[in-house]
Amino acid sequence: MNLFLNSWKAVCLIASDTRAGFVEISRNGFALLGLVVVAFTFTLAIHPQFQSMAQVELMAWLEARQLPSPWSPAAGYAALQRTTAGDPLDLPAEQASVTYWLSRKYNVAPEPLSVLVAEAFDLGERAQISPTLILSIMAIESNFNPYAQSTLGGQGLMQIQPDLQSQKLDSLGGALASFDPLSNLRVGVSVLHDLVVTHGSVQAGLAAYAQTPPRRDNNYLDRVLQEEQRLTRVAQSVRQARVPGGVAGPKPPTSRWPVAPKTQSISL
Repeated sequence: MNLFLNSWKAVCLIASDTRAGFVEISRNGFALLGLVVVAFTFTLAIHPQFQSMAQVELMAWLEARQLPSPWSPAAGYAALQRTTAGDPLDLPAEQASVTYWLSRKYNVAPEPLSVLVAEAFDLGERAQISPTLILSIMAIESNFNPYAQSTLGGQGLMQIQPDLQSQKLDSLGGALASFDPLSNLRVGVSVLHDLVVTHGSVQAGLAAYAQTPPRRDNNYLDRVLQEEQRLTRVAQSVRQARVPGGVAGPKPPTSRWPVAPKTQSISL
């Protein structure tokens, strides 16, 4: 019994001494650390060059511990170059007016829309197709949603068919290019141009475009034409406002449907 009590006292004494030693060591350690910090701070205060060196070393250590970031200034500039957007105020007045009108009606930001309007005017001139007709087709087909997709396979702004237009899309990067706004617009105008040439008039070409494949509602053509008339009035109002005195001169004779383009393909 005495042996057990003596052993227990010895264990308690050892534990007490260990705890006291640990507390003392910790106290002395913190005191030593405090002295080191004070000495280091004092050294930096009287030697500014050491402070600069310490800042450099500390920043290098922190940067080394950071995970690699996928973003860099160069990547940011590259992303800016890929952005399909522009300033509508940089457009001619007629195109800018059309851009803002479409932006308000279809709730689309004018900056990306301005690029599409400018491209439609450029393609329309080369394909001899009214740019307001091209924009009207995009409005009715997709509401200017570049990622729109129909149940019958139409994709993008002009609801082109990737399976039917694989050859045109290959030159632009493949089938997924149908979701690129400018690529989709160029392919769609090229398809419409080919149909106009084949059928002999813009009206017949547009009717054929509506049936490739037959996915539109019965009043598709009427909706496109009505939208084109609205856009034409918007564009004409700007041209008339630019005439001195606010009175437009005599309008050149125009037909509802322009003549069919010459038999030549337009470059994408």
